[in-house]
Amino acid sequence: MRDILPPESGRWRRFTRVFAEVVEAAGYGEIITPLLEDIGVFTRIGDATDVVSKEMYDFVDKGERHISLRPEMTASVCRSFAQHRPTVPWKVYYAGSNFRYEKPQRGRYRQFDQVGIEVLGVDDAQLDVEVIALAWDFYRRLGLRQVDLIVNSLGEPDERAAYVEALRTYFVAAGDALTEQSRATLDRNPLRVLDSKREPDQAVIAGAPTIGDFRGAESSAHFDTVVDGLRTLDIPFAVEPKLVRGLDYYRRTIFEFQGGTLDSAQNALGGGGRYDGLVEALGGPATPGVGFALGLDRTLLACDDEGVFGADERPLDAFVVDVVGGGEATVLTATLRNAGLTADRGYDNRSMKAQMKLANRSGAAFAVIVGDDELTAGHVVVKPLRTTADQVTIDRDDLVDHLTSHPTGTDS
Repeated sequence: MRDILPPESGRWRRFTRVFAEVVEAAGYGEIITPLLEDIGVFTRIGDATDVVSKEMYDFVDKGERHISLRPEMTASVCRSFAQHRPTVPWKVYYAGSNFRYEKPQRGRYRQFDQVGIEVLGVDDAQLDVEVIALAWDFYRRLGLRQVDLIVNSLGEPDERAAYVEALRTYFVAAGDALTEQSRATLDRNPLRVLDSKREPDQAVIAGAPTIGDFRGAESSAHFDTVVDGLRTLDIPFAVEPKLVRGLDYYRRTIFEFQGGTLDSAQNALGGGGRYDGLVEALGGPATPGVGFALGLDRTLLACDDEGVFGADERPLDAFVVDVVGGGEATVLTATLRNAGLTADRGYDNRSMKAQMKLANRSGAAFAVIVGDDELTAGHVVVKPLRTTADQVTIDRDDLVDHLTSHPTGTDS
């Protein structure tokens, strides 16, 4: 876990603001769920997943309730739906922190932020297309171009179950050809062995059965509609038959976005899929659902690699230099801020020289200077700091108009 300091914190806010603009245009409203949930909300996403078995921060509180810091948001959204029963289709988005006790790596922290969307109450492959397209549009808005989309379908629960057993049989037969870590994973969830990035496992994984051999006609038709929709929207993708997701609630459509500039072992920017049945497992009515979550940290790493969506530190419009006691700076900065301009000032009755150093260091376009002569005459001196234009003396009442008509400090 770590602190996010300015100007990087400003980039985080812009990230979530751009995401909100993209999904709100498609009819999604924001949901804010608690950081803490009853642990049962998350054990229902699959006891065999690493998230539940090893990575959750859970504890018993003072009321003897067994609770957990949320490790992901889909289950919380589905719990909220089961509790409040909103009208369907329910289209919501979120942005916030999650917590997992994982080994920290580049782009992976134990407190990590995600943005995402969930749609509950619609069983339509065209909605899967919309959900994927919104994530793709968001990456485009950030300026990212080296993003790869891979898709797959895990079929219906009975088809997935048959596939899991086929994988178990295959991997058990492989024996010591698998790494010790993958053999341990096999005992919990054979699907997760497919996620291994360890080199000794790759030859075994390459020969493993694929889900396509187990999908029925209805599941196959659903998946065909999804890939046809992506083609219609000119969204490039690849079908990856061995793609799985880290949580057990997924069925039918699944997808993942990968950063082309990131290390292949940690290149997932985000992903999601369909999770019909999760609301029911949380005590609600049988309700189809589909959505995604996108990781903020890795996405910003990808932005850095591509040189896009950098930290945008907004420079100040003005820095007020007051050498007549400080009260004039209080009034002038308030006036400028109320007019929509950005302004800062010096404190502690520092000298003119010291305050001008602060003004230059602030990056402001102008220094607004008030001395004894200006105070008596009702004037201020406006000195451009980022250009070679001359300073001017103007009436105090004209200051806002002057700064807004010369935003960069030039005479034009």
